[in-house]
Amino acid sequence: MRRFLLIGLLAVLGTAGFVLLHYNEELDRARDAAKRGGLIINTVRGPVEYAERGAGVPLLSIHGAGGGYDQGLANAADLVGENFRVIAPSRFGYLRTPVPPDASPTTQADTHAALLSELNVPKAIVVGVSAGARSAVELAIRHPSTVTALILIVPGTYSPTGPVSVEASRGSKFVFGLVSAGADFAWWVAEKIAPSVLTRFVGVRPELVTASPKVEQDRVMGIIKAIEPLSLRFTGINIDSTSVLRQLPLEEITAPTLIISARDDLFNTLPAAQFTASRIPDAKLVVYETGGHLLVGHEREARDAVRTFLAHAGLISFSDAAVSAPQ
Repeated sequence: MRRFLLIGLLAVLGTAGFVLLHYNEELDRARDAAKRGGLIINTVRGPVEYAERGAGVPLLSIHGAGGGYDQGLANAADLVGENFRVIAPSRFGYLRTPVPPDASPTTQADTHAALLSELNVPKAIVVGVSAGARSAVELAIRHPSTVTALILIVPGTYSPTGPVSVEASRGSKFVFGLVSAGADFAWWVAEKIAPSVLTRFVGVRPELVTASPKVEQDRVMGIIKAIEPLSLRFTGINIDSTSVLRQLPLEEITAPTLIISARDDLFNTLPAAQFTASRIPDAKLVVYETGGHLLVGHEREARDAVRTFLAHAGLISFSDAAVSAPQ
């Protein structure tokens, strides 16, 4: 009996050792990639981490919760394709951008403006995704000459009727606890054995992903995996989750505005999208019946909508608008 117990114990220890080794290797790669891809620049509002990619019309890509400059670059690639000079900052508390005493969306917007000024970019298209839409809106209000067009994707902004919130299932609440603690290992394990829990946590119904083509399933899992290492992002996530949203003078926004959301977004961004569109003069609102917070199944449509909008705004040619990035 003791012999069998010993064999069983050795097997368990061996499996645990292999799992930990695999985890450490993956986390080290994610940590190295996150640190290598961005640059630190000192602005009048303090240091900011950012990355650039491409050439053409300047575009500021403001990431959502769980992101960083890397998510900003990926969002821009998905939404606008090529022929843009994409500038993607890490917001307060994400990766290597420090947290100032006032980490409000207002301060973040002023810091976005300072970054563009430091890079000698007088004006840019501004794309704000999810929680990144908050500072994008503030930027358009506070620095109107800087924003040539405003694009808000599943905006985590103010609504008087239906506040944006984390999906209320028990699994999502548990994951939110892990996120708040910066639990890298728990997130990594969930990726391997319970990806549907993380899919729901990022605002998408798991059954929608399961019914989607493999390329779309891979895209969703790529977004979930890109949140690693969680410990480099959880400070920013906590800032986003505790921000007090207030009604802003949206009617002062003069930039052409496009807003996209989905009716089944588990973060409930549709009321915010509708309210924002109703207040910004001549804003265009696109709503998909399905797709969740990641617009599953509508990536191509969303990109075409964005590029057509930019063409109508006179920022790209209609011939360029007709060319979408490859799937």
